[in-house]
Amino acid sequence: MPETTTSSVDKPWHGVLVATTLPFNEDLSVDYDAYAEHVAWLAGNGCHGVSPNGSLGEYQTLGDDERAKVVTTAIAAAPAGFTVMPGVAAYGALQARRWAEQAAEAGAQAVMLLPPNTYRGGRDSILDHYRTVAAVGLPIVAYNNPIDTRIDLTPDILAELHAEGLIVGVKEFTGDVRRFYEIKELAPELDVLVGSDDVVLELGIAGAVGWVAGYPNAIPQVTVELYNAAVNRDLDKALPLYRELHKLLRWDSKTEFVHAIKLSMDLAGRPGGGCRPPRVPLAPELVAKITADTREVLAKGYR
Repeated sequence: MPETTTSSVDKPWHGVLVATTLPFNEDLSVDYDAYAEHVAWLAGNGCHGVSPNGSLGEYQTLGDDERAKVVTTAIAAAPAGFTVMPGVAAYGALQARRWAEQAAEAGAQAVMLLPPNTYRGGRDSILDHYRTVAAVGLPIVAYNNPIDTRIDLTPDILAELHAEGLIVGVKEFTGDVRRFYEIKELAPELDVLVGSDDVVLELGIAGAVGWVAGYPNAIPQVTVELYNAAVNRDLDKALPLYRELHKLLRWDSKTEFVHAIKLSMDLAGRPGGGCRPPRVPLAPELVAKITADTREVLAKGYR
């Protein structure tokens, strides 16, 4: 049984950490005031932290000044005990290290790090990447997303990274729930965080200690409730809730995940809004489907 369902001082990467979306003004400049309000709102609705500058935050489209200000805005808006774990992904280790240094200077408690995200390097380049960023001194949660990076942080690589003291956890985004058991066999002390919303029950039951989550941006209270039920293995509560939410949660692992979660936020009265290029508006049939799925969940009173 997990020791806790909340983030803690010594392990701030535990609990529900929301991979925050980023609101834009009509001219697609960043609306930092709306973002600060959103971070505070997530804290007030039971989430344990945020992870800015991830894919949901469209970090690839941000300039350096914008990306840095997103981190400082989140930290300024976060109440005491609320984690800010920025994504520090970059083309290479030197750039990622600079983002980790910026996060440390701003007061972040941990960072989340992809492997090199355009170069399909081998084991040596992966190890060098994490060694370079770990030198900054902040705890690192690795992010395994082979769909986007073309590098798979397999259980044996994760075990090597952990044995060397380079990572404290992994956001597991393969969607293969069998991975959890092999990771824990090879690295029993490595923390596994749920990486995609549509496997939160399976990995919560297995023993995940955190969830880097998308849909709490729109419906934080019920998703935190689901996470707590899952990690406490309360199936009488978790399973029916999961069944009701799953048609919405699965959008988090689809190509249109940023559009989908922002649209769901709009429908829930949150600052979702548009996306920056290269994302363009969704086709009408996708808008209709996401809208229907969201309204079905909201009609049940879930918030």
